[in-house]
Amino acid sequence: MLKELNLSALSCSELKGVGPKIAECLARLGIVSVQDVLFHLPSRYQDKTRVRAIASLRPGESALIEGEIIAKDSPKGGKTQLLLHLQDGKGFIQLRFFHVVLAQIKALNLGVKLRCFGEVRFGVKGFEMVHPEYRVIHPGEIVPIDASLTPVYPTTDGLHQSTLRRLTEQALSLMMCDKKLNILSGELCGFSDLKDALLYVHRPPVDANQYQLLEGKHPAQQRLAFEELLAHRLSLLQARQKQVMLVAPSFPGSSSLLQQLLQHLPFQLTRAQQRVLQEIQHDLSHSRPMLRLIQGDVGCGKTVIAALAALQAIDGGYQVAVMAPTEILAEQHRHNFTNWLTPLGIKVAYLSSSLKTSEKNAALDSIANHNNIVAIGTHALFQDHVIFLNLGLIIVDEQHRFGVEQRLKLKKKAIELHPHQLIMTATPIPRTLAMTAYADLDHSIIDELPPGRKPVKTVIIGNNRRDEVVERVKQQCLGGHQCYWVCTLIEESEVLQCQAAEEAAQQLKQDLPELVVELIHGRIKPEQKELIMQAFKAGKINVLVATTVIEVGVDVPNANLMIIENPERLGLSQLHQLRGRVGRGSAQSFCVLLYHHPLSQHAKERLEILRDCSDGFAVAEKDLELRGPGEMLGTKQSGLISFRMADIVRDRALLPQVQALAADMMQSQSELVDPLIERWLGVKTVYRQV
Repeated sequence: MLKELNLSALSCSELKGVGPKIAECLARLGIVSVQDVLFHLPSRYQDKTRVRAIASLRPGESALIEGEIIAKDSPKGGKTQLLLHLQDGKGFIQLRFFHVVLAQIKALNLGVKLRCFGEVRFGVKGFEMVHPEYRVIHPGEIVPIDASLTPVYPTTDGLHQSTLRRLTEQALSLMMCDKKLNILSGELCGFSDLKDALLYVHRPPVDANQYQLLEGKHPAQQRLAFEELLAHRLSLLQARQKQVMLVAPSFPGSSSLLQQLLQHLPFQLTRAQQRVLQEIQHDLSHSRPMLRLIQGDVGCGKTVIAALAALQAIDGGYQVAVMAPTEILAEQHRHNFTNWLTPLGIKVAYLSSSLKTSEKNAALDSIANHNNIVAIGTHALFQDHVIFLNLGLIIVDEQHRFGVEQRLKLKKKAIELHPHQLIMTATPIPRTLAMTAYADLDHSIIDELPPGRKPVKTVIIGNNRRDEVVERVKQQCLGGHQCYWVCTLIEESEVLQCQAAEEAAQQLKQDLPELVVELIHGRIKPEQKELIMQAFKAGKINVLVATTVIEVGVDVPNANLMIIENPERLGLSQLHQLRGRVGRGSAQSFCVLLYHHPLSQHAKERLEILRDCSDGFAVAEKDLELRGPGEMLGTKQSGLISFRMADIVRDRALLPQVQALAADMMQSQSELVDPLIERWLGVKTVYRQV
């Protein structure tokens, strides 16, 4: 009789072959228990179940082939290369190896038969495989082929695929002894038994459902995806439940300061802004900490709502912190908040890492000693030496730009009661993603633009027509308007982006001698940056050449033309953000996507989506489908979700059932919630506090 086991409590060090070094590697992947090994799922599969004819191969696919070496060459050069020509009687392919050793060269001679697995690609002399897996087949030897697809697991340095496969094999054999592995009862996605689903996903047989498996749509994968989505949903609901238990300061909804600002504003709030403001006022008037996300398209007026919320907290005797991801955005907030709040007697302190020591000390002193204050800054706000006297409200702009540890640090600046949190984003979040990633937040959507705004007209033009674009810039600027010229690079290098912008600015100065062309990028000193932005806002600069630092926070109503170079290198949401810098005045505005030839069909389709659509939510939905959701519960800056099996776009049909079951479990099966969350999320749940 098999001994009953609890795999969640059994250390993976109990598995054969796991010593201290392997255990350390596994821990880096979040694998501590044998159950963790089971739920470390394949990211893809290799098909080594059939030998393909070389003549049937296509570029880009991976395949298992057999053939005889008919030619051998070792080209001279800096790297020790070996080129083999393999023939199977119906076709031939070249195998290319780098950094080969002498024993390898001696063993791979003419007439030797090889079985290889690798990716097919175009080479100099037709198809080739670079560094394929291979084994020599000796005369008379019969080498069996695999009976199931070969799983490929996410891994880390020092941990080979063969090791993960051996450990998974052991975990699967122990799985039958764990009677508590099936947390959920009943049939889900065609599988009543979780063990059957795990066995299929780790060791998939070759069957008619192979295509489904490779697409992530097999019932076994859907069964696991359902449970993973459920665990994420439960984690968010649990975090919300804990948030409700905390105590925050309550601020009366009838704030005199708030009313004063409303009377002095040179514009009327839209109906959408009024609705969202009422939702925030209601939250702040209660002692349960507010955790609200404000979504809205670019230019919808989120900042003034944040300022009005800040006044309600200050009227209640508490401080407010406003955190922005970049200095340009933080400076824009400082400018707006100062204009709105200083006439009301409210002090605005500004803190960033680039301030002079005397300015920084003055800001720190104000934050530590004055109640009647709004502290605005970048990540400098949550440094250890920043002491808040009485923090009651945190406003975070563009949350996805901050790592979760940073948001946790700022939250802990409140000394006694828990602060209210207001999160703003100008990147509209698709409903699919919001349902999954932000179940712990209340949502407010400003779905109305201020009156008089016209949609930005977007055009797609190849860089072979750059002269026409430059002429268009000249005409617009001579007609009294201003222009942004945005430079992008695919490399994650601020230095290279700045160099590209400098070169573009120099060229435009030559092409447009009658105009004032200025340059701004992330490496310019803050004081100079501020002077440039003030001059641009004042109309003293005709063309502002910039990197993507101007993606958020810059508001110049007279700028009605934007040129974006190499737009094919950016995501749709980021392009939509950039486009939102124009169209803020009453004149018709334009965005020119100046792409680099040649443009792939995929890139063309993406740019056409942006050209044909001005709704940020629709653009974000398309961007989600094209690029995926990123990571949220981890510590990556992207701030979105990383799943092992689930895909919220592909598996969106599962979400209603997931939501219903999660609500039921929180009410009537609460004892199952923690084991399920621990299985799929582990230590990441600590970040749900933010």
